[in-house]
Amino acid sequence: MKFEEIQDIEDLKFKRLTGVKRRTFSKIVGILGESIKNRKAKSGRKKKLDIENCLLMTLEYLREYRTYFHIGQNYGVSESTAYKIIKWVEETLIQHPDFSLAGRKSLEENNNYEVVMIDATETPIERPKKNRKTFTRARKKGTQ
Repeated sequence: MKFEEIQDIEDLKFKRLTGVKRRTFSKIVGILGESIKNRKAKSGRKKKLDIENCLLMTLEYLREYRTYFHIGQNYGVSESTAYKIIKWVEETLIQHPDFSLAGRKSLEENNNYEVVMIDATETPIERPKKNRKTFTRARKKGTQ
């Protein structure tokens, strides 16, 4: 669902759909807009999605845990583009002081936890690089 389709719905339904209030959504759009302005200008194609749709795509991913392929199909972009957009939005918000999480030291000080949950969905798999140096040739028996 694109932002143009949901921008006129009432505030309660907007929060139910996106998981954030409309005011918070607007604040995040402002932060992402500042980030784009601060980046160096790069040549190339114009972006297919505007900031609102990028944020909506990210919120949809975080809220529903849909695959990048399905989200990309909804927004008319490829799976890899959906991945790049979502990672960019997440990293930009993590770096901003308004949306930063508590540091490691403060988490270690308050260790009165009953349950620890780890989310490991959609994690990239680390694989070794393929090159000739890592492979060993098999011995050829009987060859002189």
